[in-house]
Amino acid sequence: MVISSKLPKVGTTIFTVMSKLASDCGAINLSQGFPGFDCDPLLLELVNKYMKAGFNQYAPMSGVPVLRERIAEKTKLVHGVDLDSESEVTVVSGATEALYAAVAAVVRKGDEVILFDPAYDCYAPAVELNGGIPVFVALSLPDFSMNWEKVKAAISKKTRLIMVNTPHNPSGYVWTQQDLDSLAELVQDTDILIVSDEVYEHITFDGRVHLSLLTHPLLKERTFVCGSFGKTFHVTGWKIGYCLAPAYLSAEFRKIHQFLTFSTATPLQYALAEYLSEPTRYFCLPDFYQKKRDLFCEGLSKTPFKFTPAQGSFFQMVSYGHLTRESDYDLSVRLTKKIGVASIPVSVFFSDKIDHKILRFCFAKDDSELNVALDSLVEMKL
Repeated sequence: MVISSKLPKVGTTIFTVMSKLASDCGAINLSQGFPGFDCDPLLLELVNKYMKAGFNQYAPMSGVPVLRERIAEKTKLVHGVDLDSESEVTVVSGATEALYAAVAAVVRKGDEVILFDPAYDCYAPAVELNGGIPVFVALSLPDFSMNWEKVKAAISKKTRLIMVNTPHNPSGYVWTQQDLDSLAELVQDTDILIVSDEVYEHITFDGRVHLSLLTHPLLKERTFVCGSFGKTFHVTGWKIGYCLAPAYLSAEFRKIHQFLTFSTATPLQYALAEYLSEPTRYFCLPDFYQKKRDLFCEGLSKTPFKFTPAQGSFFQMVSYGHLTRESDYDLSVRLTKKIGVASIPVSVFFSDKIDHKILRFCFAKDDSELNVALDSLVEMKL
């Protein structure tokens, strides 16, 4: 049978490719964005507690009430924003589901969706699968900051949605108050909605504060904010996240969510709800990850790579164009095979696959593993 693909340009993601190559070569995997260490043992004990207590059947479609309440409490504590846990908080099976459901809820055939280039690879497919048209706006190199004049020029009568990512993957750029104000100014007299990917919300460095779009009154009323417990608490394999949105948007979001996964693993929800009762468990994350970023950057300073320390996320980009004209894909493969350190070629994040000679490394790993990788990178021959 011949199948007409809905995503003819999409193949296996680079994250799967590089992780498999790292495994095959016995390399240290600094490519795919997952922590190389386990979560707090207490969190595992809590899951076991709720499994043994019989919390093993379907959870409510929008999430167990106590977890939604804890998420609302966290949002108030971190951002000073009040949410109605009943109508404005939805628990989902990973932030990727949240992003897709938000797009599916509001994008119709022919709608234009502005994406910032480079972008995480699930954004454009979600738009295309729902009949939308991705419109890419280039971020400004070398810091990958916003160019608001380009955004303004990209907006048309067909623009339905703008997709935001802060802290940004792959660059680590963290939005400023000026960024929020500029976006609000562009959309204030329009019907444009926003999806904000904020999965690295608790991972910012050098005193920077993550400014959720929820903190801007105008943006809050038209934004789906997508978060991830997997990223926050080092449990990416649990695939559990949430979407925060005003009631009228959450109602549409839930119509999609109920036919994607319907609900999310029940004992995980109760465990996370109890774990969230102690705020220090997420307030400690900036210091925890900054130590890893600083360790990694200190080691990188002994290599010929050029870089600026990431502002947020758990990724560090390095530039090598002054050393060789080898493609970023070829270099990432060669480093994996020859020195045993896997990375991601940043060209895969660009809509046109332009090669700026940049690699992305994930430093969310044990310090010992980072040190071994750094030793190999210091000794490499380009």
